[in-house]
Amino acid sequence: MAFSCASSLSVFLLLIIYTSANFNNEFDITWGDGRGKIINDQLLTLSLDKSSGSGFESRNQYLFGKIDMQLKLVPGNSAGTVTAYYLSSKGSNWDEIDFEFLGNLSGDPYIVHTNVFSQGKGNREQQFYLWFDPTADFHTYSILWNPQRIIFSVDGTPIREFKNAESIGVPFPKNQPMRIHSSLWNADDWATRGGLVKTDWTQAPFTASYRNFKADDACVVASGKSSCGGSSGSQGWFSEELDNSKQERLRWVQKNYMIYNYCSDSKRFPQGFPPECSMP
Repeated sequence: MAFSCASSLSVFLLLIIYTSANFNNEFDITWGDGRGKIINDQLLTLSLDKSSGSGFESRNQYLFGKIDMQLKLVPGNSAGTVTAYYLSSKGSNWDEIDFEFLGNLSGDPYIVHTNVFSQGKGNREQQFYLWFDPTADFHTYSILWNPQRIIFSVDGTPIREFKNAESIGVPFPKNQPMRIHSSLWNADDWATRGGLVKTDWTQAPFTASYRNFKADDACVVASGKSSCGGSSGSQGWFSEELDNSKQERLRWVQKNYMIYNYCSDSKRFPQGFPPECSMP
């Protein structure tokens, strides 16, 4: 069944007012046998040791919204570890919007891996370095998702935009509600320098921290109904696009910090790039 926040005729809208984020109200620790913890309602931590990682998911499902989370990533030698923070639906034709943070040797920059899946098809990777140390303090990682585009941002600076290209036959995530997920896990077969650098378990446990979750204006889907933080038509994010200033910031990031773009990997696509790569 398809849901839409845009149509008040087909969907019953209920105003939900959110107060400050309370992790106990918003999220469940889903795995890790105690390695995930919620502290005083306002801080969540995930840990990884040689036995297991850990993860959580949101109690709510969302269909469009602007979602912020502050993360402080695993410090020191985090090689081999991955901290994944993403939206995802279920089923064989799932939709997904990914941030993945690939660990490093001490002193080397983290790689921020992004991807977008629609109807079970991904392979739309872009990767970036960050212009700061993401382990020294909390930084805000945001996903803006509306019917026209998906924008990945870091501390308010856009790093990637994925536009709706249904007009040229590219599926776009717009019908499947998604939960927020995060996990910290070992992926030393590929995460750091293609798997050449393995996890140093003498550094365990590895810990990532989360705070200041915000989804005040997101559309929550429950029992077949979608409810938004106000009428979707009055929400700026529902039709938001990058203004000139943010387009300049996006170009700055992509010029100076992008290290991989599937739309320029001719070896991977010898028969031609995916159609969305031709969009301006």
